[in-house]
Amino acid sequence: MANGVKMPYLGLGVYKMTNRDQAILAMSEALKIGYRAIDTAALYYNEEEVGEAIRNSGVSREDLFITTKVWNADQGYDNTLRAFDTSLKKLGLEYVDLYLTHWPVEEKFVDTYRAIERLYEEKLIRVPGVSNHHAHHLEKVFLKANVKPVVNQIELHPYLTQEPLRTFCKQNDIAVTAWSPLGRGGILQDETIARIAGEVGKSPAQVILRWHYQHDIISIPKSVTPSRIEENVQIFDFELSSEQMTSLNQLNKNQRFGQNPDSFKFDF
Repeated sequence: MANGVKMPYLGLGVYKMTNRDQAILAMSEALKIGYRAIDTAALYYNEEEVGEAIRNSGVSREDLFITTKVWNADQGYDNTLRAFDTSLKKLGLEYVDLYLTHWPVEEKFVDTYRAIERLYEEKLIRVPGVSNHHAHHLEKVFLKANVKPVVNQIELHPYLTQEPLRTFCKQNDIAVTAWSPLGRGGILQDETIARIAGEVGKSPAQVILRWHYQHDIISIPKSVTPSRIEENVQIFDFELSSEQMTSLNQLNKNQRFGQNPDSFKFDF
């Protein structure tokens, strides 16, 4: 990435993994079969389970890439610093690889990122970043930032290709991570994806994740099923043709399965 830190192209997303035993089992299985990135957040209420899975894995901390995020209710400069300290203690780690603003809370997201910058300067995080930021949010951050965000995590999949935002991020050396890279499962039955899966002898999920990879997009698919966790990581032994990539690109509908960063509202 822009600051020289390496981040795996594929990680395990752990959103909604709230059953303790199920969460630890899923994370442990992922680490066992070769995953080296886990993406959590304060909102997910499973940072402690992430820490436990890491400690039980036998994998060196230096070989792992752990992401967490500051929730909306905890944003602002001082609140973000306190929220990070809480997350770090729950994870049981000495540092976090990537720390993100979860959503651009109006009047707060710029100060939130300034706090993330401070954590970066103090070497408590290796990479400063944001989530769900449109270009206009990023431009406001740039005005106050000494270091631009290195990562922007956004909803992204073949039905929501986000090409203008991806171009903006590329021009500013910001790596893009896709949350909901499989469209929350809502695109797995697509006829074009199914046809290409048949052509390459892979599953629809593998085709979609390979599409992300060939677009230089980091993916964090979520699953608690060991067989699917293993399936999702098996995308590096085949390649989609330029024609197949074009067909997938043309599936864009600007369709979101999550909320829009310009109009998000949460009741929690």
